[in-house]
Amino acid sequence: MVFGLMKLRTATLDDVPTLQSWDREVHVIDASGDDDIYDWAVEVPRIVDGREFLIAEIDGRPIGMLQIIDPAREESHYWGDIAPDLRAIDIWIGDAADLGRGYGTEMMRLAIEHCFAPPEVTAILIDPLVRNTRAHRFYERMGFRRIEQRMFGADDCYVFRMDRADWIAHGKG
Repeated sequence: MVFGLMKLRTATLDDVPTLQSWDREVHVIDASGDDDIYDWAVEVPRIVDGREFLIAEIDGRPIGMLQIIDPAREESHYWGDIAPDLRAIDIWIGDAADLGRGYGTEMMRLAIEHCFAPPEVTAILIDPLVRNTRAHRFYERMGFRRIEQRMFGADDCYVFRMDRADWIAHGKG
């Protein structure tokens, strides 16, 4: 159950110590894979076309992080050659004490609404590690469908997709 009002806001340099602390949490390390190492002090203030870093907070307290990208425009080309008008989400709860409290569900609900706000966005992608079975169940409960298994660098991942039409059909749009 989510207590208080959750909101998403753009990450700032003031968030860097919190993000660095969260990066040392075992559950974040286990979920992030080998390719997700950030120098937050450098990356947070950098304006990158097709990328947003968002902090989820409840009553002003940061509880999690979202990265939302346009995979066709994002500078690293992590997703390779991909169709336009998509979004991809990375999401994590920062402090282990905040796991299992419904925060991830609310964060994802807000992130999906944010992604589908531009009418041209047709679908959202997520790429959890194959070994992260808890995340697979979470994304399926949120309405994502597993569409493929794929290697991203050294990370063995499943790709999950939510089409706008599915989101609308389930009464979420």
